[in-house]
Amino acid sequence: MADPVTVLTSPQPTVNGPLHVGHLAGPYLAADIAARAARARGERVVVTTGLDVHQNYVLTRAEREGVEVGVMTAEFRDDIKDTYALARIGYDVFTDPLGDAHGPIIRQLMNHLVTSGATPLREVTLHACADCGRTLHESYLSGLCGECKAPAAGGACEQCGSLTQVDTMVDPVCGRCGGEPRPFAATVPVLRMEDHREALIAMWLRAELPPAVRDLIDRTLQAGLPEIALAYPTNWGLEGEGPLTGLRIGPYTEIALSDLYAVARGIDPEAADVPAYLAALDQVGSLWHFLGLDNAFWYALYWPAVWAAAGIARLPVSGLVVNEFYTFAGEKFSTSRKHGTGATELLRTEDPSIVRLFLAWDRPDRFRSDFSFNSFRAFADRVGPLLAGVHRVSEPLDPDLAAIELARGESALRPDGFDPPLAVRSLLALLAGGVQETGSLRVALTGSEQE
Repeated sequence: MADPVTVLTSPQPTVNGPLHVGHLAGPYLAADIAARAARARGERVVVTTGLDVHQNYVLTRAEREGVEVGVMTAEFRDDIKDTYALARIGYDVFTDPLGDAHGPIIRQLMNHLVTSGATPLREVTLHACADCGRTLHESYLSGLCGECKAPAAGGACEQCGSLTQVDTMVDPVCGRCGGEPRPFAATVPVLRMEDHREALIAMWLRAELPPAVRDLIDRTLQAGLPEIALAYPTNWGLEGEGPLTGLRIGPYTEIALSDLYAVARGIDPEAADVPAYLAALDQVGSLWHFLGLDNAFWYALYWPAVWAAAGIARLPVSGLVVNEFYTFAGEKFSTSRKHGTGATELLRTEDPSIVRLFLAWDRPDRFRSDFSFNSFRAFADRVGPLLAGVHRVSEPLDPDLAAIELARGESALRPDGFDPPLAVRSLLALLAGGVQETGSLRVALTGSEQE
């Protein structure tokens, strides 16, 4: 019997802009570091990521800038993959909606959900803009979060993670033209998350989840798990077929199904249908999602409900490694608002080993942190000589203490209790003390095999 698989996922970045430093400091660098550390421990590891092409933020940016959306998405895809390479971020499966293989797989999985009866077609009330006619979701919806009252778009609140739809928001309007919501009837596939309450609760009880995510789960359970349309009439997204002809698959549902088949194919590259996907997923020993708090609803609640509807009896999620916002000049990094520092720019001008170490050291894992070039430069000036081995060792570190420090640093890179800032501090203490044998710690944190 094959060894159980450790699965690590990071979100598929939306191709409405390049990756910025906040992305790297959050889930992308963290998942790579954890994967390298797990492989060094001898674990069988599968890492997945990909692209999110079908949130309408993509079309919104293209239309506002007057560029052809296909050209824009291809350029941002290439830029994102270049950033991964520059940052030494690896993966085993990369789901690419711009490729030929992705669409048929998602349509196959969606039709399985509908024809199996797990997400039946039902007539529901959706909302469109009374002025421009757009179906109100994602960037086409704007208002206040009904839970924390922060400004929010459709999907989930960036501040508290709550689901944001027309009927859960305060003062919802069209995010494109400001028009009022107009209800209309549509026949669409619907997931009743309440149908999977027991499976979800069993997963949440055994999973490692940060307090903010548990608070979100508690609030949602008390309000009643929602019913969510998996596809709807709109002007952007992957087109359905068969029973879903005329509809477009919701991007959050698409990503849940992308993760499902990506994990399965990472384990069994020959898997090509639902039974084969489910069989492959039986080999998962532990599954950890790396994400920002703004994606907590999807990864903690919705993704598992979709997987349960697809036929996964025991949801394999072991935990969520969640970061807070990494800010720039006191404000959240934002692709759509073009606020922040481009990751590619920093990686092309600075040593990637030091970039990785700094962002791991300054990671907003338990509280928000703020990037500044002055602090990065001070860190690089101090750490560069340590990495190069040209610093003067004033007090060599006792071997017994070095062994303790190394064990502490390596333990900090396990997904349960994941703490890259602590791991970096352990590495720097070892190097400052003249210790060159740093086990897997240096390679995992810097991503370099040859230093």
